[in-house]
Formats: sequence, structure tokens, C-alpha cells
Amino acid sequence: MAFTPLHDRVLVRRIEAEEKTAGGIIIPDTAKEKPQEGEVLAVGAGARDEDGERIPMDVKVGDRILFGKWSGTEVKINGEDLVIMKESDILGIITPAAEVRKAA
Repeated sequence: MAFTPLHDRVLVRRIEAEEKTAGGIIIPDTAKEKPQEGEVLAVGAGARDEDGERIPMDVKVGDRILFGKWSGTEVKINGEDLVIMKESDILGIITPAAEVRKAA
């Protein structure tokens, strides 16, 4: 089944956090929080302003993002747990360190 979000909504797959701390301590499942990092799987066409003009989306498919702890609505699509959220719930786009060094 294919899913296309409407307006300014985004479909996100959570990226699981590390299971070990920097010091090597393994974190049990019961102590883990929901990841606040994800990968954009699909984006809507964008919201419309007062004049009816479409406002383009700032995120695109494949972007790695950071979002609020309680953001979005959890859904199950094709047996996979995903999150649908508004673009305004996204705090930022994560850029890999290698790309940041290239740009500088």
C-alpha cells in the first residue's frame, strides 16, 4: 500500500537510538525513551497561504530529522510503525558531518 500525506504533513520512520551509552553501559528496553530522530518517507504538497498559493515544504524524502518528543500521530502502515506529523512539528534537519565539512 502506498501512502501520500496531504498538505503540510510528513510521514516519518523513527530511527532507533543506540542501545549502549558512551561508557559501554547497555540500556534496557524498559528505560529507553521513544526516539526523537527519524527519516522522512513521504511529504505532502505543502500548505496554502491566504491567497491560495502553495507554500513549498522545507523537508524532502530521505531527510534525517529531529522532532519533538510528543509530536505526530503514530500509525501502522504495511505492518511498520510510523509517525505522521505536521512540518511545523519538525525541529530541524540533521546533516551528516561529512557533508558539513564539504560545504565549509
